[in-house]
Amino acid sequence: MPKVILVIMDGTGYDAAVTQCGYLEGAVELGRARRWKMQTATPSLSGPMYETMHTGLWPHEHGITSNESMRASERPNVFSLSRAAGKVTAAVAQEYYHRLYVDRPWDRLRSIEHHDTDTDIQHARFYSMEGYGAINAVAPAEIDLCAQVTLLAERHAPDYLLLHSCSADTLGHTYGGDSAQYRYQVWMIDNALSRAIPTWLELGYEVMVTADHGMNAERHHGGMEPIMREVPFYYFGAASGPDAGELLSQLGLAATILNRLGVAPASEMRPAFL
Repeated sequence: MPKVILVIMDGTGYDAAVTQCGYLEGAVELGRARRWKMQTATPSLSGPMYETMHTGLWPHEHGITSNESMRASERPNVFSLSRAAGKVTAAVAQEYYHRLYVDRPWDRLRSIEHHDTDTDIQHARFYSMEGYGAINAVAPAEIDLCAQVTLLAERHAPDYLLLHSCSADTLGHTYGGDSAQYRYQVWMIDNALSRAIPTWLELGYEVMVTADHGMNAERHHGGMEPIMREVPFYYFGAASGPDAGELLSQLGLAATILNRLGVAPASEMRPAFL
């Protein structure tokens, strides 16, 4: 069975990706990847969407309905089901993922590097972005995040490996989703992926690239506007998938990842699309 790397470009809406991500769009144009439009669940907020993407459930169902209600996941998810099936899991992600899928207290001086085969995320490099704002975005360099993913892939050979980048979301909240700063940061993620994805493919991974939500010009998301709910889904892999014009549901992502890993999805998860 293939191994999967999922890249979440936090805060990157569909139109921003299609207009700014020259590497990803070039791969689509050459037939080396496929791209669909995906609609998120709501409220289109980061914490609820992280759990939705990994459980296949609407926030009203899994219970995390705001960033302020973050807690450990209580439902079957991609990490827990993969680990139960004997797969290895890993992540390079912001600390919300530690709260969700690592059953250990967060230690700000030690938890950024994590190795514990008894937790649902078994190997990880976490970051906090503590105190980010207009003066300092506190965002890790995109190529450094990609490097950490590559090192985890080479050292631990995880079957499921998550890369979560917060920088576009941060710049969107600071300057707005119609700003030069936001668009440039979306491109910066694409630029780093252009150097990393070929290596990940050589290591035997399928690569999926998507976002948790978009960003409007008022520096906001969480509601029902299409710019908040429409995100891209890029796929580098062997599965055929639906027609290019079909609108995908974000709720099908969890089952899709598990299908590609050869792990049975939970019965409560929405249907896979690959």
